[in-house]
Amino acid sequence: MEDVEDVGKKFDVKEVKDGHARNLLIPNKLAKPATKQNLKWLEIQKEALEKVAEEDLNKWEALASKIDGLEVPIAVKVGKEEELFESINAQKIAEKLKEMGYNVKKTHIKLEDPIKSIGEFPVKVNLDHNLEAEIKVIISAETQIPEEEI
Repeated sequence: MEDVEDVGKKFDVKEVKDGHARNLLIPNKLAKPATKQNLKWLEIQKEALEKVAEEDLNKWEALASKIDGLEVPIAVKVGKEEELFESINAQKIAEKLKEMGYNVKKTHIKLEDPIKSIGEFPVKVNLDHNLEAEIKVIISAETQIPEEEI
């Protein structure tokens, strides 16, 4: 029923000593006896898990194909020498992707160092199921309306 160290993984069918099963595994709901009914239940559970895993993989593959090559524009405040007032990290990129409608976590975004200058930067996105995509983060100066026009 659950992973048990030195015994087996969840949904494995294993042979263990009677005392170990009777005194530890079954009372703690870590295992069930391998009856015909329990084995049938196990097959149903495995099929359901495979279906869920396949749907999850399809979802991540679709996201990877959508964001691969995507341009992510981020406008930031800059000084007179065009130095950024803030560095762009994985969190800011993830927030911008969410604004654009893509559900990517900051842990998926692989940045060696925060971006600290204006320009275009390729950024790898490592999604679940070992799927990868590459986006182009475009850092530009935030346009400000001159005070005379306000």
